[in-house]
Amino acid sequence: MNASSIVIGLYRARTPVLGTAVVATLVWITLDLTLLQGVEISRGMRLSISLAAVSVLVLALLLSAIGPKLLPDHPVKTVRAPVKGRWLGMNSPATAVPSHGTRAYGQAYAIDIVHEPDDPSDRPRFGGEPFRDAANYPSFGAPVYAMVDGTVVGTSGRHRDHKARSNTLALMYLTLEGMVRTIGGPRFLLGNQVTIRTAEGIFATVAHLQCGSVEVNVGDQVRAGDLLGRCGNSGNSSEPHVHAQLSDRKSFWLTEGLPLAFADITLEDSDELTPVDGLPGNGQVMVAPPVASPPTRQGEPR
Repeated sequence: MNASSIVIGLYRARTPVLGTAVVATLVWITLDLTLLQGVEISRGMRLSISLAAVSVLVLALLLSAIGPKLLPDHPVKTVRAPVKGRWLGMNSPATAVPSHGTRAYGQAYAIDIVHEPDDPSDRPRFGGEPFRDAANYPSFGAPVYAMVDGTVVGTSGRHRDHKARSNTLALMYLTLEGMVRTIGGPRFLLGNQVTIRTAEGIFATVAHLQCGSVEVNVGDQVRAGDLLGRCGNSGNSSEPHVHAQLSDRKSFWLTEGLPLAFADITLEDSDELTPVDGLPGNGQVMVAPPVASPPTRQGEPR
């Protein structure tokens, strides 16, 4: 094993290591201020604990800077869009990478998409009341489909759908809420989700699904276009939307994101309104093709 492989291995593990160090430090501080009051602890021990915490933080920052430069380049994987109709791109890798401001949990090339109806007034706009019912948004309950052929290797369907965070004050609350969710791990951030493993070992995830809507189970074989569930507002979500990503590992703790493109979408404000393989940028509307009808089985009426 060469030095590059070691650094990449450490880089992949940076998030759980850093998270463990932060939790351990907070526990230590809490104990020191409560249960350990009056207990004699040497200055050297306190200094050693402080240096260890700082060292882990510095190591994580260095790995975050160096690690991405050592990762191999991957070709763009073209997949089926997980929705149909008009959807608005947000936090898109077509605009910036990492698209969500972090490479953690395989999100480097992840994209968020929000259903944009033909009449814009049918979707509540940002501002006004801080918390709106998720059902007021046209994305809520929209079908979400498999992006790839493969085997279902992960599902979650019991996270509640919370209200939308719909003004600046509510977004500040969401930021604090997200910090708490981070302690619980990536599944609390992604909410209800389905992950599919392809034959070539790529993992396709759709997240923030509606509570109780997941239609598949671990071990199921699915085809691109099969119904997986419905769009919800679970996890770390400001309004009902679909989060889609590809990655190279099943574990969200250790995975790295892979670039993706949606097949045969139309980008509404592009020069040519012809189907392309690509992604909408931030604020750009795409039109995803309808789901193909399943093949007729022998003996069934056409």
